Parts: sequence; structure tokens; C-alpha cells
Amino acid sequence: MKKLLLSTLCVVLFISCEEPKEAADLLVFNANVYTVDETQPKAEAFIVKDGKFIAIGTLEALSKTYTVTDSIDAKGKTVLPGLIDAHCHFYGLGMQQQKVDLVGTTSYEDVIKRIIDFQEKKNVPFITGRGWDQNDWEVQEFPTKEKLDSLFPITPVALTRVDGHAMLANQAALDLAKITVDTKVSGGEIIKKDGVLTGVLIDNPMELVEAIFPKPTVAEQVTALKDAQAINFSYGLTTVDDAGLSPQVISVIDSLQKAEQLKIRMYTMVSNVPEYVDYYLKKGVYKTEKLNVSSFKVYADGALGSRGAVLKKPYSDKHDHHGAMVIGNEEFKNLAKRLAASPFQMNTHAIGDSANAVVMNTYYDVLKDKKDRRWRVEHAQVVAPEEFEILNDNLVMSVQPTHATSDMYWADERLGEERIKGAYAYKQLLDKTGKLALGTDYPVENVSPFYTFYAAVARKDLKQYPEGGFQKQDALTREETLKGMTIWAAYSNFEENEKGSITAGKFADFVILEENIMEVAEDRIPNIKVQATYVGGEKVY
Repeated sequence: MKKLLLSTLCVVLFISCEEPKEAADLLVFNANVYTVDETQPKAEAFIVKDGKFIAIGTLEALSKTYTVTDSIDAKGKTVLPGLIDAHCHFYGLGMQQQKVDLVGTTSYEDVIKRIIDFQEKKNVPFITGRGWDQNDWEVQEFPTKEKLDSLFPITPVALTRVDGHAMLANQAALDLAKITVDTKVSGGEIIKKDGVLTGVLIDNPMELVEAIFPKPTVAEQVTALKDAQAINFSYGLTTVDDAGLSPQVISVIDSLQKAEQLKIRMYTMVSNVPEYVDYYLKKGVYKTEKLNVSSFKVYADGALGSRGAVLKKPYSDKHDHHGAMVIGNEEFKNLAKRLAASPFQMNTHAIGDSANAVVMNTYYDVLKDKKDRRWRVEHAQVVAPEEFEILNDNLVMSVQPTHATSDMYWADERLGEERIKGAYAYKQLLDKTGKLALGTDYPVENVSPFYTFYAAVARKDLKQYPEGGFQKQDALTREETLKGMTIWAAYSNFEENEKGSITAGKFADFVILEENIMEVAEDRIPNIKVQATYVGGEKVY
């Protein structure tokens, strides 16, 4: 009896001496966690409190320190930090849901059929659509407007190419935009054949038609943003970098986020429109937990697919053509100097090697006496050997791996045998800069970050073509790819201290996958599904 009493007393004393446990909101355990934190790369459990990670480790260790309101048994599933798309068109994706979807069309006849089906259902006064790509058709030539003119002689029609750098407009739309054979617009091309308009516009002339598009109501904008959010959450994306928005759309985003109707985090690049630049340079950087407005999106050139990308030497398949700059060199340099004197980033679309040379050398010159500016080159698609040599920490390469696997069928025809070696050269860019921000450029490409991951690692399309991978020497490892979609993408936004890894003190944004993306067979990566998505510890999908 004395021994029993003594034993009981010892237990009571031990319990009374235990430190009181800290209350927290959520415990995730029995998980295969890839933290993307080099100090603790793997874990099996973590604790969330007030929307942030507060502890990461083992279930046994965490259970001794914390009591929680809720818990999730991950049942061995893989958990990653919330994925970040470093270059996309989030608002554009939402608006795309309200237009004719032309992605995946196999011919111009297929385009026409989709338009007819859409108009029979919607009967809109101005038909707009996006997603066609003549390079996917048997006849790989730009379409012309005659068929649209005969079907829709009164209703204006404007169909944007998948990359956003070419448009097919019918005569009704051209008339409304006051475009004739004599219209002159710099920074692009109004294509004519035998002195007659074909309806195809490249780059800047598209703005004349876009200016007459029916303006969406705020209600339509809200619907578009919510539609885009639902799609992104279903793929485990918790932060998106929208590459080019107006102050008005940014204001709608901010209002929705504050009202808790838009929970996705957004880094929004302000479109390079003079009044937008003036407004934000006067207003200054705007930052909340959900919204980051600290950069401007500039276009240097067009796209390779529509031969709008600017090359140092003529196109290999069009010997009298170099492409066209969207912005003049002096205008670009003056803008760069102005932004260098501000806290804002400059994020410039550059596809061709000539455009990349202008952008990279200008960045290098205006930032040479400045530290940690992280100005971004968006796409950096074709880079000449001499430009690889000037890359430094002030320049961040923001690339989209699925562009390589979408363009690989015809890119060598545009560029030739030598120039293609510096195209889609992600490994070379990584070796020179130490970090790569990865994105999709959706809706130019598919939203799926798993397609991005697969294209970066395998350098193949979804049919596993080509065997051995396209220019496989520029493939990334799985670890590099994961960093590019998390911590390096966060770094490109100056947000690496608040997101991008499962680290104590950062926002509790994470995703649970159905399969282990780091170990599953390579050809299974594109088909990985998201089991759940969390933002700030809240389940949003």
C-alpha cells in the first residue's frame, strides 16, 4: 500500500511539474511533408495557429507542446507548401470563362464551329474568344476573315490567338475600330494580302480593336475573379502573379479580398500604361497579407509563334523579318531609369534574343549601383550567349516550362540550328542566376502546375514526346522545379519571408496531393490530383 501511494504521489508531482501546453488551431500529422526549408527539408507533422505555421517536426514532439482545436490525419499523403504561379493571367482566365474557348482547336473550321455553337447559346452583340493556334492545325497559316464576314456581317468578332499577341477580327470589328488598309501602328503589324486586310493583327494594332470591346461590369469582373479562384484552388495554387492589370481591376481584387470573398493571394503587376504608372508611382507600393502591388508589367516584343518576337538575325523561316519591338528602345530605357529611382520592380516580357538583349542590358545598366532589386525578365525565351554572361542577382528569370513543350514542334524552324540552343534554356539560366521563378502564362497554357512540373523535369509533351526529352540538357531536377514553384517564386515577389516554404512564422498555405510528386514515375506527374488546398490554415478546396 505504501509503495502504491508513493508511486501515485510521484505521478501527481510529475504531472504538476509539466509545462502547460500551448493552444493552437490545427495539427497536420502522418504526412509526407516536403517543407522546401533547407534547415528541415522533411517532416511528418506541423502546427498552425492564427493562419501561420508555428512548429514543424514529429507528431510525438509536437504533441508534448501543443493542444489543438482541430487535426488532420494526412494518411501518408504528400504535403507541399502552397504552390505559386509566378506568371499567369488570373483575371484573364476568369474572363475567358465568359468567352468562346478556342484552346485546342484543330483547324479553322473547328474555330468557326465553336463560335457558331457559342453564339447560338449566348447571342452576344460582340463575339470575343481566345485560344486558337495555327501551329496546331494541318494548314499552319494565319486564318483570314472571309468566313467570319459571311457568317457575321453585322456582329463584330475578335478572336485572340493563344499567346495574346495576334488577333483575327472580322470586317464589322475592323470598321468599328476604324482600321483600314492605310492605318499605321508602330510595334506590330496589320497583315494585308494583295493590298486587302486579312483581319489578322499582330501586337499593338490589336489595341485598336480591344478599345471597342464591351466593357465588363463590376459584377462580371467579380464573377470572373471568383471563377478563376475556384480553378486555381483545385490545382493547389495559393498565390498567383497576374502579369498586367489596371488599377480598377486591382481595386476590385482588393475589395473582394478584404470582404473575404477572394481568398487567394495575389502579386499583381500593373500594366505599363502612362496614367497607371503615374498613379502608382505617386501612390507607392501597396501591400496587404493577400495583395502585393509593387511592380509594373512591360512588353518588349511579341511572341515567337506569331513571329512578333524580335530576333538579332532574321527568322530562319522568314528571311526578311526580324519581328517588332512593342516599345521603343529609348522609351524603354527612360521608363527603366524612372522605375529604378522608385521602389517598384520592372517585369518585362522578352521573347526574342534581341528583345532579351535590350531588356537585360538596360536592367544591368540602370541597376549597376543598386542592390537586391530583383527586376524580372518574363519568359527569357531566346537568349544569346553574350546575354548569359551579364546575368546577376538583380535580375530574376521568370520562365514557363510548358512553353518549351508547346513550341518545340516548330521553334527550330523559326530559330535555326544554332539559335535554338539558347532557347528555353532553363538550366543555363538557373546556373547563371541561382534561382528561377516558374509559372504557366495561363490561359496561354493550361493552368495545371503539374503540367509545368512535368515539362520542366521531363521536357516532354503529355504524349511523352519526344523520347529522351526536348533539349534535355536544360531540364530541371524535381527539387529545383519544386523550389521554382514555391520559395524561388516567392523570392521573385520579395515574399520569401512570408510564404514559399513550410517554416515557422510563414503563412500556413499548403496543399495535400494524392501522389508523391517527388518520387512518382515521371509520366504520372501530369495526372497528379490535389486532395486539399489550404490558405492561412483554412481549407479552400
